[in-house]
Amino acid sequence: MKQVRLADVAELAGVSMKTVSNVVHDYPHVAPQLRKSVQEAIDQLGYKPNLTARRLATGKTGMIALAMPEIDHPYFSELSRHIAEGATRRGYRVIIEQTLSDVDAEHAVLKDREAGLVDGVIFHPVRMNTLEIAKLRRDTPLVLLGESTTPVTTDHVMIDNVSAAVDSVKHLLSLGSRRIAFLGVVEHDITGSTDQRLLGYQQGLVGAGIALNPDLVFPVPDFSPEASAEAVTAALSRGVDFDGVVCRDDKFAIGALRGLTAAGVKVPDDVAVVGWDNTALGSYTTPTLTSIAPDKLRLAEVALELLAERINGYQGIGRHRVVPHSLAVRHSAPAPGS
Repeated sequence: MKQVRLADVAELAGVSMKTVSNVVHDYPHVAPQLRKSVQEAIDQLGYKPNLTARRLATGKTGMIALAMPEIDHPYFSELSRHIAEGATRRGYRVIIEQTLSDVDAEHAVLKDREAGLVDGVIFHPVRMNTLEIAKLRRDTPLVLLGESTTPVTTDHVMIDNVSAAVDSVKHLLSLGSRRIAFLGVVEHDITGSTDQRLLGYQQGLVGAGIALNPDLVFPVPDFSPEASAEAVTAALSRGVDFDGVVCRDDKFAIGALRGLTAAGVKVPDDVAVVGWDNTALGSYTTPTLTSIAPDKLRLAEVALELLAERINGYQGIGRHRVVPHSLAVRHSAPAPGS
């Protein structure tokens, strides 16, 4: 099949090649009717811009990279979709990379950025530390997600994990829970999220005048629901008395529900459970899962806005943005009095 050229689009639309180029590169100063005619011609002919030519002409590829630790984790999967859809609306194609929290893979993501293979990167680091990222050149666009690193020279978007954990504790307290557990602490956890959520859990209890009890912080061997279920079962076997659980994420909460149900413990009558991330999983558990709900759509939009500004020339100091969170209340920890 013959490749469709810029000239073919210009001829069909009855405009100059320069006008077509302006529409393709999303220049703002194009009359709406002209833009509509060109876009209709592009759609009719199936024109695809030549990325190599575009890079030579503009210095940009029209592509960004999205690097996540685990693309099959429900939270990262849902966030990735929001970012990919938002990028498409802005005219970018997205390359999604999985690092599996491996330091070499994380370095490789940034080497691709330095090599000019993409116009910018949205990156959730786990292994790379703040100073490593702070030493990177600032003229290559980068936006960070997550809690592991917050260099002042780099744009960063996150939720307030400490405040969110406090909110989850307050909700359980409003249901009458007083012996609230935290599930859980994983040995050799390097993510950074757990520490902030555990801090918020403690802050919520201390603020309510409740003494901290190390027995209510459950160790978990890994991040799987199976391991979380085993941790809950082990705590019950040790005779640990608890009536509420703040879970590190929804996968941990699903494990908690499984362990409690297997032991004949009723949720929420005996133990109320709060998850984290408000992933789609929570609507299909029995009972359905109350969960901390980061505004994933807003997080994606802010990250893309900051990256686009960097790509278009902004070179100022890093902008750190905290996006809202809420509590999605379902049956595992219902509204007070329901």
